[in-house]
Amino acid sequence: MAIEDAPLDDKAKRMRDLLSSFYAPDPSVAGGSLPKGASLDAINTDSFDADQYMNLLVQRANLEGLLQKHVEMAAEIKNLDTDLQMLVYENYNKFISATDAIKRMKSNIVGMEANMEQLLDKIMSVQSRSDGVNNSLFGKREHIEKLHRTRNLLRKVQFIYDLPARLGKCIKAEAYADAVRFYTGAMPIFKAYGESSFQDCKRASEEAVMTITKNLQGKLFSDSESIQTRAEAAVLLKQLDFPVDGLKVRLFEKLEQSLGGLQVKIGDVADALEESNDEQENDLQLGFAVAHDASVHEFVETVRAYRVIFPDSESQLIKLSEDLITKHFLITEQHMKKRVSTATFLRVLRIIWDDVLLIDHVLPEALLHDYCFKVSQSAIKQYVSSMFSHLLDDVSGAMMKVHPQQNNVAEEQLQVALEAGKNSLLKGSMDLLLGFRQLLEDNLDLLVKLRELITDWVQAGFQQFFEALDTRFLLLSGRIKSSPQDQSLSEGLQSEKISSGLVLVLAQLCVFVEQTAIPRITEARTEIAASFSSSGARGYEHGLVFHPTEISRVFQSASEKFLHQYINMRTHRISVLLRKRFTTPNWIKHKEPREVHMFVDLFLQELEAVGSEVKQILSQGVRKHRRSESNGSTTSSLSNSLRDDKLRRSNTQRARSQLLETHLAKLFKQKVEIFTKVEFTRESVVTTIIKLGLKSLQEFVRLQTLNRSGFQQIQLDIQFLRTPLKELAEDEAAIDFLLDEVIVGASDRCLDPTPLEPPILDKLIHAKTAETKEQNSSVASPTSQ
Repeated sequence: MAIEDAPLDDKAKRMRDLLSSFYAPDPSVAGGSLPKGASLDAINTDSFDADQYMNLLVQRANLEGLLQKHVEMAAEIKNLDTDLQMLVYENYNKFISATDAIKRMKSNIVGMEANMEQLLDKIMSVQSRSDGVNNSLFGKREHIEKLHRTRNLLRKVQFIYDLPARLGKCIKAEAYADAVRFYTGAMPIFKAYGESSFQDCKRASEEAVMTITKNLQGKLFSDSESIQTRAEAAVLLKQLDFPVDGLKVRLFEKLEQSLGGLQVKIGDVADALEESNDEQENDLQLGFAVAHDASVHEFVETVRAYRVIFPDSESQLIKLSEDLITKHFLITEQHMKKRVSTATFLRVLRIIWDDVLLIDHVLPEALLHDYCFKVSQSAIKQYVSSMFSHLLDDVSGAMMKVHPQQNNVAEEQLQVALEAGKNSLLKGSMDLLLGFRQLLEDNLDLLVKLRELITDWVQAGFQQFFEALDTRFLLLSGRIKSSPQDQSLSEGLQSEKISSGLVLVLAQLCVFVEQTAIPRITEARTEIAASFSSSGARGYEHGLVFHPTEISRVFQSASEKFLHQYINMRTHRISVLLRKRFTTPNWIKHKEPREVHMFVDLFLQELEAVGSEVKQILSQGVRKHRRSESNGSTTSSLSNSLRDDKLRRSNTQRARSQLLETHLAKLFKQKVEIFTKVEFTRESVVTTIIKLGLKSLQEFVRLQTLNRSGFQQIQLDIQFLRTPLKELAEDEAAIDFLLDEVIVGASDRCLDPTPLEPPILDKLIHAKTAETKEQNSSVASPTSQ
């Protein structure tokens, strides 16, 4: 109605302001003024000029643009009218709702004033009656309060008079805490009236307190009392104003002595759990846990009491707590010199960690959990190292079972030792990895925080283990001298010579490490590391990573060295035999040959021993018939034809002529490949040893000067050796060549190189062959029986 009464211009202006404030995109723009002729957007501002806007619009737009602008402005006007209408309807509804609310409030208020007046009258009536009651009971209340004070005073007086008797009863019952509580409660009265009214009571009470103090001191320094009882005695003495600071040194000495029992129990549980079986283990663990928890709780309560008794003893208590944890780990490290399982080690760590948490609860200033992290690193690292050390001892122990027995090892002993070494290495490594996996997967806070370091220690441990294993193999083979750390191992080796069979086992075990153990361990280690992808970062930075390729190269080289060492050891034995054979007799005065010399049997026995050893350790290879090769065929056929021609001639002149032909024929022989690369097969090793033995035989022959009988003896021995050596060796052409070289060398050193007649040679060889068969049958028959 007010809007309708206002002038038309004011009404239009107010409507325009209303719409502008409601639809303006930017209030700051709506309230500001724009310069004339700014833009077409000025239509939404308060300073809008219609004429200027139309002039600007006509200048910038054509007819079609003006028509389009007309249509748009008509649509906007229609929309604005609709919105304004909706706004008016909404506000009208709100006005109606407000009017209805005011009407309801007005109707509800009617009659409230009368009720309020009635309430005020009732309140005034209650107040007047309450004042009347208070006035009437005032005197009686004061009298009652006075009587109550008198009664309390009488009770206190009676308590003072009964105090000596009460203290005596407490002394008999050893209820010293109640006695101290009674006496300290009476102290204010004794201080006020002890010299007048209650002099006798005070004197009797002090005598009883002196007895209590003496008894408490006895408990404090008694070894039979528990730590908690002694701590309670110290607290009571302090409440009696006894100078306990003078007893501080002795109390802490007692506390330090009591820690020895806790430390010994850590070692006892490790021994008990290792020696128990699965059925006893749970009972032992439960019994120890109960006993240890009781001792630790007693120590914790003592620490709590000492903090109250000696407020300045915090540093000493922290030092005692740190010493306790340190000695726990020191005892654990001492027991790790024995073989300790991962499960037992985890139990010990959990017990120590529980102790840390209990002490840390009453002594948080010690930060004992952080200290435990630092101290435990040495123990856990030593445990990892001890596990690898025990594994190394297991593998070495399997190798130490190989002992020489009358120049040869017992049947199947090498194979048993090799299998034991393989099993100790591979199974021991797998068990080791499973144990380390238990450490890494355990949820103990101590281990979770050290997980990356444990992974680094395991990686470094495997690297160092295989390096130490290579050194140990060199020590067992005698290639290096023992160090002070390996003194016990060297003492076991000094009593006996190094067995050639042991060297052969070491060679094959190195092959096993390279081809089987390293890949299996690497695969298992990778699977474990995959479970802890964030672990091991420090190892890569510090170069402590396990390098399988490098270790494989080391053991590949070691296997070849040990195999060559075995061949050299066996060849040396044969060389010693040959040296005795050719240096003992006087070859100038040698008698005519009657039979094959006994050194041939010894030589073949050595080769049989070699065959027995390699049969247990090495695999069988493909036998090579090198006679089929062109160079071997030409050499062998030419050598045999020359030998047969020489043996057919009987006089010295023709023998010398044959010798000359042999020398000439050697100049035209094709080169025979005698020494080839040694392979890890039975045939290759045996053939190499035979070749080296024949080469030594040739050199020993060249050092002697022979008569005709001596030359014929060598001819007989060499001819007998042809058949068994060819059966043992894989390179027959090279064997034939070396045997012929021995004959040629003997003829060179002979004064009268006349060979034996073929019939005589064959007769002696057949006799030796029959004798050998008879001996073999006689040896085999008792064995079969």
